[in-house]
Amino acid sequence: MATIHPTAIVEPGAELAEGVAVGPYSIIGEHVRIGAGTRVGPHCVIEGRTTIGRDNRIFQFVSLGAVPQDKKYAGEPTTLEIGDRNTIREYCNFNLGTVQDAGTTRIGDDNWLMNNVHIAHDCVVGNQTIIAGYAGLAGHVHLGDWAIVGAMSGLHQFVKMGAHAMTGFQSHVSQDVPPYMMVDGNPLSVRGFNGEGLRRRGFGVARIAAVKQMHRLLYREGLPLDEARSRIAALAGSEPEAAGDVQLMSAFLAAATRGIAR
Repeated sequence: MATIHPTAIVEPGAELAEGVAVGPYSIIGEHVRIGAGTRVGPHCVIEGRTTIGRDNRIFQFVSLGAVPQDKKYAGEPTTLEIGDRNTIREYCNFNLGTVQDAGTTRIGDDNWLMNNVHIAHDCVVGNQTIIAGYAGLAGHVHLGDWAIVGAMSGLHQFVKMGAHAMTGFQSHVSQDVPPYMMVDGNPLSVRGFNGEGLRRRGFGVARIAAVKQMHRLLYREGLPLDEARSRIAALAGSEPEAAGDVQLMSAFLAAATRGIAR
């Protein structure tokens, strides 16, 4: 059974699985569902149509499932979905989606979300990401698996940041950041590729070399973007071990909507 502190309020209709713990003075709304083993700290508010998976750790003073900070929102039954094994630190706030998009704000599995992180309506956050303190994702942002967002960084509405990409401290991200790249500053600048992160994740020499080559084609040879994309796509044939990485990059570049950080 769930363990609920006597001072907590769990509204009728909420579904708490076995092993859920709810700390003092927290409030769980009627449409909330929380998976087995998730721990909710004191003074948290979880409301709206929010679904939370298994074995998450939610620290004190967190707000999940509040209405979007969007003036167009008119009370539609939109949702927030959070996966498994996420760490959500103090003062984070994640909002519901809107009907102007898919209607769901979605956060995947095994993410490390530090204090005061804001994830706005309709964002899609992948798996194994790190978002450092006071960073903010505006509405409709997509964050790929293993991406790292530096402290106090801001991601503009509709920005996409690819898998394994990384932003430095206080980065102002107003254009799409391709997979594997490292960016920082205001205005934003690409500083290199995330080689150390790839090594830590088990990328072999051939895969890292292919990522280095993709970085060179995008940022070091002065090529028009269309030509760089064509030459990147051709790497799949010459670097079979990195075919998946090339495909990931090619798909990202084809889908970029705000232009890429260059």
